[in-house]
Amino acid sequence: MRSRAHAKGAPMSDTTPKDPRINTSVVSDALLGKWKKERLESRALAADPRLHTINGQSMDEHRARVLEQLGILVEHGAIQRAYPSDLGGGDNHGGNIAAFQELVLADPSLQIKSGVQWGLFGAAILHLGTRTHHEKWLPDVMSLKLPGAFAMTEIGHGSDVASVGTTATYDPETEEFEIHTPFTGAWKEYLGNAALHGQAAVVFAQLITRGVNHGVHAFFVPIRTPEGEMLPGVGSEDDGVKGGLNGIDNGRLHFTHVRIPRENLLNRYGDVAADGTYSSSIESPGRRFFTMIGTLVQGRVSLDGSAVKAMMAALTIAIRYGSERRQFPGASGRETVLMDYGQHQRRLIPRLAQTYAMAFASERLLTVFDEVFSGAKDTDENREDLETLAAGLKSLSTWAALDTLQEAREATGGAGFIAKNRLTGLRADLDIYVTFEGDNTVLLQLVGKRLLTDYAKQFAGGDKAAMAKAAASQLGDRVSRFGLRQMGQSIADLGQVARSVESLRAPESQRALLTDRVETMVSEIAMALREATKHVPKGDAHGKAIANEEAFNAQQHKLIQAARAHAELLQWEAFTEELERISDPGSKQVLTWLRDLFGFGLIEEHAAWYLVQGRISGQRAEAVTAYIDRLIARLRPHALDLVDAFGLAPELLRAEIATGIEAERQEEAHAYVEAQRAAGTWPIHEKELRKRAKQEGRA
Repeated sequence: MRSRAHAKGAPMSDTTPKDPRINTSVVSDALLGKWKKERLESRALAADPRLHTINGQSMDEHRARVLEQLGILVEHGAIQRAYPSDLGGGDNHGGNIAAFQELVLADPSLQIKSGVQWGLFGAAILHLGTRTHHEKWLPDVMSLKLPGAFAMTEIGHGSDVASVGTTATYDPETEEFEIHTPFTGAWKEYLGNAALHGQAAVVFAQLITRGVNHGVHAFFVPIRTPEGEMLPGVGSEDDGVKGGLNGIDNGRLHFTHVRIPRENLLNRYGDVAADGTYSSSIESPGRRFFTMIGTLVQGRVSLDGSAVKAMMAALTIAIRYGSERRQFPGASGRETVLMDYGQHQRRLIPRLAQTYAMAFASERLLTVFDEVFSGAKDTDENREDLETLAAGLKSLSTWAALDTLQEAREATGGAGFIAKNRLTGLRADLDIYVTFEGDNTVLLQLVGKRLLTDYAKQFAGGDKAAMAKAAASQLGDRVSRFGLRQMGQSIADLGQVARSVESLRAPESQRALLTDRVETMVSEIAMALREATKHVPKGDAHGKAIANEEAFNAQQHKLIQAARAHAELLQWEAFTEELERISDPGSKQVLTWLRDLFGFGLIEEHAAWYLVQGRISGQRAEAVTAYIDRLIARLRPHALDLVDAFGLAPELLRAEIATGIEAERQEEAHAYVEAQRAAGTWPIHEKELRKRAKQEGRA
């Protein structure tokens, strides 16, 4: 259907530097990554029409269909990968998440409901429970005999899990915990499987024994009979129609003095003896809490890769359509293909570069996740790194997915608004991803705090003089760059676009600029926080706490921006590392242009910061934009190849405008006009008639 300047997948032996082309097989393998086998298996399953969204289906019908689809996943052995092999699983943590991410192409409701059942409910039992719990409940969880909910979020507490209001008070006389939601704000909210299908829930509550609150722990709580009747003391409310994901029965759960056996405490990290004595292998309550919550990081890892997959789908649809759809007559006499317009290229090709960067970063995140959860590199430091990486990358990719889906929708005009072309449906379903598993803004604050902690470690031991010296050096560097250095840049760059860009084109220069932004922002925030407490008298702990809180609040926006810059740097580095692994010369050249477009795009996006800080001159900033335009023009002939490398078959995209139908329509229209002209039956346009009359008048 589509024309190509070369055969798709053609050998690259004849490639010359003047006309590089990518080998789609090579690039596709790079994108599929370490878990290629699992991804392809999941794509084959996602191609099954039984798993596909039916547009216009009622909420009740959609919910029933998705529950049936979970059974299909079980039948195909698609959900057992992460569970212990002696319980019928595969002990394959990375492959499990990789396969899960592909299911967004079938139906996001199916994907997320399966994530609730096996990635949250089941995973909580697996990671927070012990062997007794595993043997008792996991076989039924895996087979779907025991559908369950993950009851963490409350009406009054979302991201602040440590402050949940639900209590689990131990009664030594009966050796039971009493689960109770003492006020409406403590009701568990937005829970998949809560409104209809869940028979049990993993409930996060404040563990209280002997009058002491030991913080949030997880408990297995039955909520319904297999016939769907609520158990005594358990209440449920249906959240009803949502902005998306309406195949999931989200709802609220509340508990009124519900009693469960002591053994239903998932006690891997904290236990209560029959007499009410609390014990834990982790002494610090704060560290214990974050260790427990950290075991559930796979949700963020899953959403990161799923968001990238949706971006791939959106850009494949938009670029294929834009390569066929014609609008407005050009110099050739035919209407111009949309992708040949500079602004249309500006809309889509930079987002293509961003998608590649995020895909490679997602693979790195998944690798770290697998190393930790397989036990290969399960250290406290690696778990902390995993938590930080997941928070940063999930935030950027889920935001980018919404942006890309919306831009693709607009770039495809009215066709993109029709449900069968999938863009609006994916946009609605992925909207919740930006607050799923933690609100993105809150997650970036977590990343920012980690950056500050790492910065402070450089000055461990109370060496305040070293910190002050570093700050002074930083300030002095800023002054020098504002002054002579920037002037030197301006003079050297004046009128020389090539010279302005040349020093930035090298990977080392891009890395330096991106790294410098992170380090400078973090150091400035750290110094501001330190200065804020200088006026507090020594020994005034309360006054210092207030000053710290006020100062942190004042710096919060900057901290989140620093965290975002850090995640962008990680994405750029992941892209650069992947380039080093690619040996095919054509693929390497085109992907290098794409990586440079991503890097220069970040510099252009944050040009105001670089200018204010004196890192680049005005001329160099203008040259960056000019070079971006050149890169986009270079990449234009490769756009179709780059989306083909995503490997998304028609049955995965299921968008009519991505099937070549527009090219057929255009050819039909062109053939009709040419035939009419050849037959002499094509009417003369009024403008042409006037033009001829004017020429005859002059003659």
